[in-house]
Amino acid sequence: MLLLALDTATPAVTVAVHDGAQVLARADQVDARRHGELLLPSVDRVLREAERTLADVTHVVAGVGPGPYTGLRVGLATAEAFGAALGVPLHGLCTLDGIAYATGLDTPFVVATDARRKEVYWAHYADSRTRRGEPSVDRPADIADAVAGVPAAGAGARLYADTFTAVREDLPEHVSAAALAELAAELLTADPGGGTGFLPTRPLYLRRPDAQVPRNYKVVTPR
Repeated sequence: MLLLALDTATPAVTVAVHDGAQVLARADQVDARRHGELLLPSVDRVLREAERTLADVTHVVAGVGPGPYTGLRVGLATAEAFGAALGVPLHGLCTLDGIAYATGLDTPFVVATDARRKEVYWAHYADSRTRRGEPSVDRPADIADAVAGVPAAGAGARLYADTFTAVREDLPEHVSAAALAELAAELLTADPGGGTGFLPTRPLYLRRPDAQVPRNYKVVTPR
């Protein structure tokens, strides 16, 4: 087994290679404006450090969000391209689940990432492997009663610390492909067919993109 994992759903551009037993190499950079520029060089770097090639990859793992439209589609389009070119299975994982898995907590907590527009993507967890319900996008003030006093991880929780009043600075701020790879390896070991625990590799936007066609748009080309 050789997993190539990547995620661009947050400001982090993160890639890792995992051999089914351990992470062989990882690259993590935080730059919300350079997902497309940084992703492929990061893939090259981790494969080189792991002394492997793309031809050795047996599974591609991609974080499917939730996340902003532009950044998220960079990672998913790249993962789809690798999966198709290599003829290997493609597995989706919730980005919030990757952050949760990296906490290692066995007690309830929340994860929140920055959704911009003064909102957060967030979810409740019973422990690092068990999410309660589906991820949501909300204004912090609207979920204050649900998250106040609950241990919290993620950049969104840190950004709105007046709402997430029990932010843990020792917990992850951004998603790590290394954690996604570890989680994927665990799921594939339990179910080699890859049918359990994974999501379709379709983006979890949770809201409409910022770009909209003007309501009074007029067609000016000849019919």
